[in-house]
Amino acid sequence: MAGHADRPEPELTLAQIDAQLTAPGQPLEVAEEAIRGVPTRVWKNAPPTLGAVLELSRGHGETIFLVYEDERISFEDHFRSTAGVTRLLIEGYGVKPGDRVAIAMRNFPEWPLAFWGAAAAGAVVVPLNAWWTSGELTYGLSDSGSTVLFADEERWERLAGEVASLGLRTVVARAEGPVSGAERFEDLVEDLGSGAALPDVGVGPDDDATIFYTSGTTG
Repeated sequence: MAGHADRPEPELTLAQIDAQLTAPGQPLEVAEEAIRGVPTRVWKNAPPTLGAVLELSRGHGETIFLVYEDERISFEDHFRSTAGVTRLLIEGYGVKPGDRVAIAMRNFPEWPLAFWGAAAAGAVVVPLNAWWTSGELTYGLSDSGSTVLFADEERWERLAGEVASLGLRTVVARAEGPVSGAERFEDLVEDLGSGAALPDVGVGPDDDATIFYTSGTTG
């Protein structure tokens, strides 16, 4: 007869696993906080802002963060380039917390640089669907009140005739030559260099971070 030592340990239920992971003192500890007057269960140790998430990503150092064709960008390179974009938005374009910064671009490496750079500046990021027509893009920019636009060359060609009336500062990525009425991402990054630290812009966990006009085909 088999002894007690041979008996398999009873399997934990999902509720028991959840209780262990979210217990006091655990990384995923759950607590209750009032968010805009509503008692809400929250992760006690969650990063308070997207800028804080970006800071944490730096801990991966030279591990590859992004692959695009033959390009490789490490977590450290991404952080330093993003800090440069943040400095451009604040010091060059006067972006303040709560200002809208739009992105109309296909999946280029500059997309996450623009997103995280704007988020770290305390801006509300407005990703626009790259499949949109000129009229749809113009509506999104106007309706959101965006003051800065990051675009790729194809989206810029759709918008070039409209941007002047919207009063936007525009940065175009992957442009093969000079861009009339806008600045080239490559030129700006070259001039800016990279940053070693993010500014303290005074945003909190309850501040707006994004405006989405579509959930995307995959939700």
